[in-house]
Amino acid sequence: MNFRKQNKFSAEVSTSAMNDIMFFLMLFFLIISTLLNPNVIKLTLPNSKNNQAIHHKEIVLSITKDLQYFIDNKPVQQTELESVIQQNISKSPDATIILRCDNSLTVQDLVNVLQIGNKLKVKMILATKTPNGTASNK
Repeated sequence: MNFRKQNKFSAEVSTSAMNDIMFFLMLFFLIISTLLNPNVIKLTLPNSKNNQAIHHKEIVLSITKDLQYFIDNKPVQQTELESVIQQNISKSPDATIILRCDNSLTVQDLVNVLQIGNKLKVKMILATKTPNGTASNK
């Protein structure tokens, strides 16, 4: 009688740890991608067909539909708007202010901000979006 032990090894790859790692990587990249969006203030920009890119120091002034003002994503009171713009312009005199206004604002709201820019003799441009929906600076 020939009794031999049969040593058969079965090769298995445990993928449960790999699933956990892939889940955490996906979660990490989703969180980081939402933090990297520079346009966190939700606005509906007006449309424009002719768009030009600017190549100067930019100061972004955003105005929401409920008249909240933000300079470079930092909230600013309407009464302090002129002094904060003056401080930013004194740091870089050749800066251009990009106006990101919600399209539901009245013309008077826009004129009030443009008067501040005119008083400070600063160049202001209006941010619009193209017909395909991408934001640009006009």
